[in-house]
Amino acid sequence: MRIRARRTRLTPNELEPVVGLAAERVLLADQVAAAKYGTDSPIDDPSREKQVLDVMAEKARGMGLDPAEATAVFKDQIEANKLVQRQLFRAWDSGTARPPEHRPTLAEIRPLIDSVNHRLLAELSATDALRDGPRCVVRLVTAERKAAGRLRLSPLHETGLLRALPSVCRVR
Repeated sequence: MRIRARRTRLTPNELEPVVGLAAERVLLADQVAAAKYGTDSPIDDPSREKQVLDVMAEKARGMGLDPAEATAVFKDQIEANKLVQRQLFRAWDSGTARPPEHRPTLAEIRPLIDSVNHRLLAELSATDALRDGPRCVVRLVTAERKAAGRLRLSPLHETGLLRALPSVCRVR
């Protein structure tokens, strides 16, 4: 009698695109920090943050998503970005890291962030049914670990990514 090993097909984690986009957004924080460093542009920009949140809430509504949930996710994205910016400023100010040589403008970076935001909102819509309950948390943590390894995130950027994800799952 021949015994066959049972093959299990690993299904891709449906939340990997959400986490990948959150990671992409966290990595853009370096460019935002470089644009703001040594200028009058503050890390905290409440009017820009409100503008982003209002646009995302309106687009979420149009996609049939709960605008409050979308706003919570994008607040987390913004806070993660600011966390990275603050730490980079500290490192540059203290001399533990060299300030960036290339200094893009915010006008150059904002379209990149807006693009990630819109793609992230589309992924939130595509995964809406999967983002309920404790299974979502397991998928999210698994996707985060995979993204951190695949992208070789620094400890700072991984911390930022972890800060970007708490509102993705609806755990009641």
